[in-house]
Amino acid sequence: MKDIIEIKVTDREDVVHELEAPTDMSFNLMEILKAHELPVEGTCGGMALCASCHCYINSDHELPEPSEAEEDMLDQAFFVEENSRLACQIKIKEELEGMEVKLAPVNE
Repeated sequence: MKDIIEIKVTDREDVVHELEAPTDMSFNLMEILKAHELPVEGTCGGMALCASCHCYINSDHELPEPSEAEEDMLDQAFFVEENSRLACQIKIKEELEGMEVKLAPVNE
């Protein structure tokens, strides 16, 4: 089992960051983004009660279907695309090795 995976994250200025994420600590993607000091708020603390960790999944990794709570939040978010997800709802697992993510624009 792989304890560390790599994830490529494109920030809002189109800079690509190659992040390492542990698979054995029950982290979600939002927590990894925050740990690497990327501009993700995570205002609700990862409960799918806001959309401040909205991102786009740009790779073909198989993810669990969004929960009803996640879908409700995405319905209220700005700049939603077919590949939109809340980073707080994506659990870091070995199968996500090489995942490519882009941070969604913020509504200003």
